[in-house]
Amino acid sequence: MRSGGLEMMSSSSGILSSSSAAAIVALNLKEATNWWSDVNESPVWQDRIFHILAVLYGIVSVIVVVQLIRIQLRVPEYGWTTQKVFHFLNFLVNGVRALVFVFRRDAQKMQPEILQHMLLDIPSLAFFTTYALLVLFWAEIYYQARAVSTDGLRPSFFTINAVVYVIQIALWLVLWWKPVHLMVIISKMFFAGVSLFAALGFLLYGGRLFLMLQRFPVESKGRRKKLQEVGYVTSICFTCFLIRCIMMCFDAFDDAADLDVLDHPILNFIYYLLVEILPSSLVLFILRKLPPKRGITQYSPIH
Repeated sequence: MRSGGLEMMSSSSGILSSSSAAAIVALNLKEATNWWSDVNESPVWQDRIFHILAVLYGIVSVIVVVQLIRIQLRVPEYGWTTQKVFHFLNFLVNGVRALVFVFRRDAQKMQPEILQHMLLDIPSLAFFTTYALLVLFWAEIYYQARAVSTDGLRPSFFTINAVVYVIQIALWLVLWWKPVHLMVIISKMFFAGVSLFAALGFLLYGGRLFLMLQRFPVESKGRRKKLQEVGYVTSICFTCFLIRCIMMCFDAFDDAADLDVLDHPILNFIYYLLVEILPSSLVLFILRKLPPKRGITQYSPIH
């Protein structure tokens, strides 16, 4: 009897212990949820987070313009090379983003509402163009190495960008004429498609160039460095555009994932950090090498 009583007491204490652990976990989850909500709903924290984003974008923008000046001083005799245009567009994207986040609260009050969408979407379009330029450069290297004509690549690049911008402008105009939620969803899904297209472009041409360099018969330090460079940049850019695509899909259909409102500052911070600030910083670091001075070696327009 005494043994049975002990077993029952032990079982009861085990149940109580499990219940207490479950209650503690539930309480911690509730506190975490409350913290998330408190930060999101606090105008002070909203402004702090948006200003942190502005500072981060501003830092990247300054680094880009310094690098652009260094490149120009290194090879002033060359005009607007791919490398210079890439850095200039990066400067514009990050500079505009910094200004938008400095005045994020004022931007949310702009009327008509279509101006808010344009102010947030234009830097995203410019970001797409900036990194599509890198895909173009890799495609040119790949086809030139295989003795295939590259005459159609640049016209294709300009045509694709023109189509993307024309469709986006048309969506803005329709949204301005008839501001219904369905048009907002279509606009966001269109940009999700553009992001997926960019991700596949990096996977296709970055992957092809990587495999081509891997099969290159001559082993050298330069080849290994270029192989790593292409591999890292391909992985970073593919990942960032894929994340943007997935996030845009959630943004289109789930109000809790809406990025165009003031009361989701934490989500904004995570999103822009992952899809623009970190990728830009890493790619600029990887591609930091200055082009050789004229007369030392033949100049390639990205290095």
